[in-house]
Amino acid sequence: MFLTVLILTRNEARHIARAIESVQAVADCIVVVDSGSTDATCQIAADMGARVLHHPWVNYATQFNWGLDNLPAQTEWVLRLDADEIVSPELRAEIAYGLKAQPPEVQGIHVSRRMTFLRRPIRHGGVFPIRVLRLFRHGRGRCENRWMDEHILVSGKTADFRGEILDDNTNPLGWWTDKHNAYASREVIDLLNLEYRFLPMQSVARLRGGRQDGVKRWIKERLYARLPGGLRAAVYFLYRYFFRLGFLDGFEGAAFHILQGFWYRFLVDAKLREVRQCMAQENLPPAEAIRQVLGITLPSAQQDGATP
Repeated sequence: MFLTVLILTRNEARHIARAIESVQAVADCIVVVDSGSTDATCQIAADMGARVLHHPWVNYATQFNWGLDNLPAQTEWVLRLDADEIVSPELRAEIAYGLKAQPPEVQGIHVSRRMTFLRRPIRHGGVFPIRVLRLFRHGRGRCENRWMDEHILVSGKTADFRGEILDDNTNPLGWWTDKHNAYASREVIDLLNLEYRFLPMQSVARLRGGRQDGVKRWIKERLYARLPGGLRAAVYFLYRYFFRLGFLDGFEGAAFHILQGFWYRFLVDAKLREVRQCMAQENLPPAEAIRQVLGITLPSAQQDGATP
């Protein structure tokens, strides 16, 4: 069994050593794909034995799939890990002893993912732990072709490990809001693409089978996306904070549920409305309105598509 850990980076000097340390005991190779760091990220990763590659950024899916295409030829399994994530000791043990025991028909493995916010673990609100597919056979999995909330797609059977990955970003709150401002623009692209189909798009959405990531995506694309903009953000926040007991996470939890459960969702809806207005007033196709309003130029080969 040859396991390669694939990590995407840009200015992650604060976190990269911790991420690499959490998998060194089980990884045969660690590949870092960097998109232009100006800090010590690449040097730290190289000093710790990682193979550092460089590739310009388009979006997460494009970057990750490029990384998959440039892994060592002997790679049998791939672990997707973000630079600000840590693999738990329990998951390391399962990887060490459980991967080699998987039957050939199993192509991917789901694990749990938790997170902290302002240094406090988020335990309520119905959002964590999330079951995500992070381990998969090389050549059998690809990242969804979309701009936001990307998952790994495999065509065969999947299994489950009980261990966890912890998302523990230690950057200040201003960094978080800047990141989610960019995320909101990317999510607008996916929401418009659901309607106009101007870009290729893949989805893990599946109601049957009971997988958490597939069910949540189905709800998001088939139900949430059809609710009135703005109102859906408020309903989602109330559901998380009161019905799913998010208020039990204290001040840090309140900040998380308000910012991620309401502010971010409302920001997506406001940006979506802004792009739609540009499309209507200027009689523009989605890709051009996205460029003018959000400042994102979509790959030219993919811009052909329906006009509003």
